Amino acid sequence: MAEDRDDLADSLNDLFTNVSCMVKSELQGTNNLLNLVEKMNLRVAAEYNDFGDVAAGLRVFAEQMKSKSGGLDEYVRQIEAIEKQVTDFEAVTSILDRYVSLLESKVRSSYQRHLHHNPQQQQRPSSS
Repeated sequence: MAEDRDDLADSLNDLFTNVSCMVKSELQGTNNLLNLVEKMNLRVAAEYNDFGDVAAGLRVFAEQMKSKSGGLDEYVRQIEAIEKQVTDFEAVTSILDRYVSLLESKVRSSYQRHLHHNPQQQQRPSSS
């Protein structure tokens, strides 16, 4: 019976040793996964820092562009004012063109009436 107890004790000891090895392996696997996650987190944090640097650079660039565009706004306003003046000038030119055409028409009409009423002026003798 002592031998049965020794076999039982050996079996229980093997069982506990195997369970201990299994738990130790599981814990080591979990520890390895946690180390991997930690390294991944550090890598992602480094990339986010790089993104932060890029974002800061972009913010500075955007502010520079905004200040430059502010300077361009004055030129845009001047161009728009010139465009308005050109449009107004074209309108005045069109009115003057119509007025000149009307005057030409009146002068021609008046000249034709004058020739019609004074036919002797149509053919003047030339003095040579």
